[in-house]
Amino acid sequence: MNRNQRTTLTVRTIVEKPVELTWKHWNNPEDIVVWYTASDDWQTSKVENNLEPDGNFNYRMEAKDGSFSFNFEGKYDQVTENEKIGYTIADGRKVNIEFIPSDNSTEIVETFEAERTNSLEMQQAGWQAILDNFKKYMEMNF
Repeated sequence: MNRNQRTTLTVRTIVEKPVELTWKHWNNPEDIVVWYTASDDWQTSKVENNLEPDGNFNYRMEAKDGSFSFNFEGKYDQVTENEKIGYTIADGRKVNIEFIPSDNSTEIVETFEAERTNSLEMQQAGWQAILDNFKKYMEMNF
């Protein structure tokens, strides 16, 4: 593999809710602070989300014990309501998210370029855990 090429990983889930409702709660900052976490010992304390092409987003991620925090931020490249979101993370990695409706459910397929610090398995598990939290949040609350 070329040194500059990145490995692409994919996570997916099916949310038993219509695509319009799924899209709304995926992108609403008041919802994101509730569901956007990979484990119970982390939290998202603040979300800024300008959901439009060239709009910025910034999620403040914090370990609940105060030991570590960081901003997950970037810029939207593509936003097609109820269908697709493409963005570039601040470190230059690309992410694409598809919302695929089927009757009263929505399949979410998230493809992202892996970073080079953590193992691919760890990254896949972390992104899948966040997606699973969203599914659980949606199906328990709406």
